[in-house]
This record gives sequence, structure tokens and C-alpha cells, in this order.
Amino acid sequence: MNNKTIEIKNLAIGYRTKKQVKQVAENLNATIHSGELTCLLGANGVGKSTLLRTLSGFQPKLSGEIFIHNQKIDSYSGKALSRIIGIVLTERTDVRDMSVTELVGLGRSPHTGFWGKLNASDETIVQATLSLIKIENLADRPVQTLSDGERQKVMIAKALAQETPVIFLDEPTAFLDFQSKVEIMRLLHRLTRLTGKTIFLSTHDLELALQIADKLWLIDKEKGLTIGAPDELKKNGSLENFFRCEGVIFDPLSGLFLINKDDSLF
Repeated sequence: MNNKTIEIKNLAIGYRTKKQVKQVAENLNATIHSGELTCLLGANGVGKSTLLRTLSGFQPKLSGEIFIHNQKIDSYSGKALSRIIGIVLTERTDVRDMSVTELVGLGRSPHTGFWGKLNASDETIVQATLSLIKIENLADRPVQTLSDGERQKVMIAKALAQETPVIFLDEPTAFLDFQSKVEIMRLLHRLTRLTGKTIFLSTHDLELALQIADKLWLIDKEKGLTIGAPDELKKNGSLENFFRCEGVIFDPLSGLFLINKDDSLF
């Protein structure tokens, strides 16, 4: 049975400045379990990145509670949290004069001493991670010579080497071609099964998420969070009602969004 790793209760997210509070979303209630791939979907500007940063501890919540392993996120020190949550960000990594093995080894930093020197155990974990991601052939390659898809696999390997029970990814398939998008999503799904980790990601790749996610979080300014398995959300009309766009219709039988080619609509 999968264990509950993250729980949010009456969570409000947004930004505080000296003059005002800008609330992005409120009354968010949900749980995430180990061994599940959960995808966060929503329109631009609706708060996906804000929610991810808040769950990661990078950004303070406005109100409500976030529990990780039944412990409030505020009670973790920065170092303790770095041993619980691994992060893969959207931004392309501009790293030069460093090999893939060296970059993945940086994932061990929460576990090393002040100088960050890897011991034999750390090096074994790095090699095992390269093997798990199936990128042993890239081990000695300079990071700047990698394709975008290869580089994203390396960043996932770095997060895995951190040995955290939770991994958050912000738009991990951004900038990738379709084949690489599929490879990354399949890899993340496989990792939940092999490692039992909780993997939570934001994405715009709706159709890939529908096919491969265990759970979907649909976030909307008016509706807040709608949560469920993809098949459940297809059947109960949540997807059809959630993603409304002129010229696009949702086909519940195929689970695909189709373009209406009726030129009379223009």
C-alpha cells in the first residue's frame, strides 16, 4: 500500500510584499502518495510554479499547512528538507567543463561534508544512479555537449543521487522534442515503480500526462484544485469542463483534445 508523503490543508499560495499580499490560489486540499507519478496541469499564470515552489519550501505559504511525512514543512531545517525533496527546475542548465558524472555527483551535497568530497559510498550511489537512468554511456561526456533530452536525464539523475523520497519537477519536458518528451515521461513513470518515490511535476503536455500519470491535479483560478486518476476525470467530465478553448473539443472516448476544422466558425 502506498504511503501518504505530502498533504496540504486549506493552503493559500501567493506573494507578500511590503505593501500588499497577492493571493494566487486558496483553499487547496490534497494528498500525494509514494510510488505515484502526479502531474499538475493548468493554464499559464494560474499558479502552477507558485504551488510547486511553495511545496518545495522555496516560497512561503500565505496560510494553511503543508505536511511532509506527517511533519509540517516549516519545522524542517534547510538541510533536513534537502534530504527529503529533490528539485529539477525548468531552466536549462548552463554548465561547462564538468562531466556528467561530476554533475550527478553534486546531488550528493546534502550528505557530504563541508568540502563536498565524495567518499566511496557516494561514488557507488552516483554510478548506480547513472545505471538506473541508463546513461552510463554519457558518464564521461562534458555536460555542454549533451542534447536537451540527454541533459534533462542527467538532471533527473542528479536529483535521484540526492536520495530523497520526494522529487519535484517544474516543466521537465519544456524545450524538448516529442520523442524526448515521451522518453522523459516514461522514465519518470518507471522510476516511481522501481524506487517507490513520490514524483510530482508541472507540465503543459496534457495528452502525455493523461496517458502516463497516476494522478492529475487540475488547478484553476475559479475551481481551485480538481484531483483524480486520468480515467476518472475523463468519465466525470472534469477534463472537458476544465480545458475549454475555442476551436478545440475533448473526445472522452479517445481521451484526446481535437481541433474543430469547421471553417464556418471563422
